[in-house]
Amino acid sequence: MRMRVDHHPVLGKQTDRKQVTIFFNGKPYDAYEGDTIASAMMAQGVYALRQHEVSGNARGVYCNIGHCYECRVKVEDRKVVRACLTTVYHGMEIDSLSGFSEGNE
Repeated sequence: MRMRVDHHPVLGKQTDRKQVTIFFNGKPYDAYEGDTIASAMMAQGVYALRQHEVSGNARGVYCNIGHCYECRVKVEDRKVVRACLTTVYHGMEIDSLSGFSEGNE
């Protein structure tokens, strides 16, 4: 199921954005300039972005405004970021987190 807004009542037409390719856990996904990692992944049907440090349960977007830190992912093999606040770029490599990991925002 496709989950993209092509027209917004306030923002207008949303179809003129440049398509880019991002990689999540090594798999390529289509995204658009201006997407956050979270919105790009949800548009592709991917909701689990990491695993809980203790239980191992799948975690994903919860608040979508950067307060809860549930959507943490690792970008480019080095930095842990919140997926709901970080915009994508062509070729971006994103990995899910499992267990405790190093890295700060």
